[in-house]
Amino acid sequence: MTLHSSVKIINEWDIVAARQLGRKISKEIGFGTVDQARITTAISELARNIFLYAGRGEISINKVSEVGKQGLRIVAKDEGPGIIDIRKVMQDGYTTSGGLGAGLPGVKRLMDSFDIESIAEGESTGTTITVLKWVR
Repeated sequence: MTLHSSVKIINEWDIVAARQLGRKISKEIGFGTVDQARITTAISELARNIFLYAGRGEISINKVSEVGKQGLRIVAKDEGPGIIDIRKVMQDGYTTSGGLGAGLPGVKRLMDSFDIESIAEGESTGTTITVLKWVR
Protein backbone atom coordinates (compact mmCIF):
# COMPACT_ATOMS: atom_id res chain seq x y z
CA MET A 1 0.00 0.00 0.00
CA THR A 2 1.37 3.38 -0.97
CA LEU A 3 0.24 6.32 1.08
CA HIS A 4 0.65 9.54 -0.86
CA SER A 5 -1.22 12.73 -0.33
CA SER A 6 -0.69 16.40 -0.87
CA VAL A 7 -2.20 19.69 0.21
CA LYS A 8 -2.01 22.87 -1.84
CA ILE A 9 -0.95 25.77 0.39
CA ILE A 10 -2.80 28.94 -0.58
CA ASN A 11 -4.25 30.23 2.70
CA GLU A 12 -3.76 29.77 6.44
CA TRP A 13 -6.40 27.03 6.65
CA ASP A 14 -4.30 24.94 4.29
CA ILE A 15 -1.53 24.92 6.93
CA VAL A 16 -4.02 23.30 9.34
CA ALA A 17 -5.10 20.80 6.66
CA ALA A 18 -1.47 19.83 5.97
CA ARG A 19 -0.81 19.33 9.70
CA GLN A 20 -3.92 17.15 10.07
CA LEU A 21 -2.98 15.05 7.05
CA GLY A 22 0.57 14.59 8.38
CA ARG A 23 -0.71 13.49 11.78
CA LYS A 24 -3.19 11.04 10.19
CA ILE A 25 -0.61 9.42 7.89
CA SER A 26 2.12 9.30 10.55
CA LYS A 27 -0.31 7.57 12.93
CA GLU A 28 -1.30 5.04 10.22
CA ILE A 29 2.37 4.23 9.56
CA GLY A 30 2.97 3.57 13.26
CA PHE A 31 4.75 6.64 14.61
CA GLY A 32 4.34 7.24 18.35
CA THR A 33 2.71 10.39 19.67
CA VAL A 34 6.02 12.22 20.22
CA ASP A 35 7.15 11.63 16.63
CA GLN A 36 3.66 12.51 15.37
CA ALA A 37 4.06 15.86 17.14
CA ARG A 38 7.53 16.35 15.63
CA ILE A 39 6.19 15.60 12.15
CA THR A 40 3.20 17.92 12.47
CA THR A 41 5.42 20.70 13.83
CA ALA A 42 7.78 20.31 10.86
CA ILE A 43 4.85 20.30 8.40
CA SER A 44 3.40 23.38 10.06
CA GLU A 45 6.69 25.27 9.74
CA LEU A 46 7.19 24.25 6.10
CA ALA A 47 3.61 25.12 5.14
CA ARG A 48 3.79 28.43 7.02
CA ASN A 49 6.97 29.33 5.12
CA ILE A 50 5.23 28.61 1.81
CA PHE A 51 2.27 30.78 2.83
CA LEU A 52 4.39 33.67 4.15
CA TYR A 53 7.22 33.80 1.62
CA ALA A 54 6.00 32.18 -1.61
CA GLY A 55 2.27 32.82 -1.45
CA ARG A 56 1.41 29.37 -2.76
CA GLY A 57 2.87 25.91 -3.02
CA GLU A 58 2.27 22.34 -2.00
CA ILE A 59 3.10 19.91 0.81
CA SER A 60 3.35 16.27 -0.29
CA ILE A 61 3.41 13.47 2.27
CA ASN A 62 4.53 9.99 1.24
CA LYS A 63 5.05 6.72 3.04
CA VAL A 64 8.50 5.34 2.24
CA SER A 65 10.05 1.93 2.84
CA GLU A 66 13.61 0.70 2.91
CA VAL A 67 14.89 -2.70 3.93
CA GLY A 68 13.46 -3.33 7.38
CA LYS A 69 12.10 0.15 8.03
CA GLN A 70 9.34 2.53 7.08
CA GLY A 71 8.99 6.23 7.30
CA LEU A 72 7.50 9.41 5.97
CA ARG A 73 8.85 11.76 3.30
CA ILE A 74 7.52 15.30 3.27
CA VAL A 75 8.20 17.57 0.32
CA ALA A 76 7.45 21.29 0.54
CA LYS A 77 7.56 22.85 -2.93
CA ASP A 78 6.82 26.37 -4.07
CA GLU A 79 7.50 28.70 -6.98
CA GLY A 80 8.17 31.73 -4.82
CA PRO A 81 11.14 34.09 -5.02
CA GLY A 82 13.59 31.45 -3.75
CA ILE A 83 16.08 31.75 -0.91
CA ILE A 84 19.08 33.91 -1.73
CA ASP A 85 21.28 32.80 1.18
CA ILE A 86 20.47 29.25 2.33
CA ARG A 87 23.31 29.26 4.90
CA LYS A 88 21.80 32.32 6.55
CA VAL A 89 18.29 30.88 6.85
CA MET A 90 19.78 27.69 8.32
CA GLN A 91 21.31 29.61 11.25
CA ASP A 92 19.54 29.24 14.59
CA GLY A 93 17.71 32.39 15.56
CA TYR A 94 17.55 33.84 12.05
CA THR A 95 14.10 35.21 11.27
CA THR A 96 12.58 37.48 8.66
CA SER A 97 9.03 37.21 9.98
CA GLY A 98 9.63 38.33 13.56
CA GLY A 99 8.96 34.78 14.73
CA LEU A 100 11.08 32.76 17.14
CA GLY A 101 13.57 31.86 14.42
CA ALA A 102 13.19 28.10 15.01
CA GLY A 103 12.22 27.85 11.33
CA LEU A 104 14.21 25.61 9.03
CA PRO A 105 16.94 24.73 11.57
CA GLY A 106 14.13 23.53 13.86
CA VAL A 107 12.64 21.44 11.07
CA LYS A 108 16.08 19.92 10.42
CA ARG A 109 16.43 18.95 14.10
CA LEU A 110 12.94 17.40 14.23
CA MET A 111 13.48 15.14 11.24
CA ASP A 112 16.02 12.41 10.36
CA SER A 113 17.09 13.96 7.07
CA PHE A 114 16.75 17.40 5.52
CA ASP A 115 17.49 18.63 2.01
CA ILE A 116 16.89 22.08 0.56
CA GLU A 117 17.09 23.27 -3.04
CA SER A 118 16.33 26.86 -3.91
CA ILE A 119 16.74 28.97 -7.02
CA ALA A 120 16.52 32.74 -6.58
CA GLU A 121 17.61 34.08 -9.94
CA GLY A 122 16.14 34.87 -13.31
CA GLU A 123 12.87 33.28 -14.31
CA SER A 124 13.57 29.97 -12.57
CA THR A 125 12.59 30.47 -8.96
CA GLY A 126 11.28 28.42 -6.11
CA THR A 127 12.25 26.25 -3.20
CA THR A 128 11.92 22.53 -2.58
CA ILE A 129 12.56 21.15 0.90
CA THR A 130 12.52 17.39 1.42
CA VAL A 131 12.52 15.88 4.91
CA LEU A 132 12.36 12.31 6.09
CA LYS A 133 11.44 10.66 9.39
CA TRP A 134 11.85 6.94 10.13
CA VAL A 135 9.66 4.94 12.51
CA ARG A 136 11.85 3.99 15.50
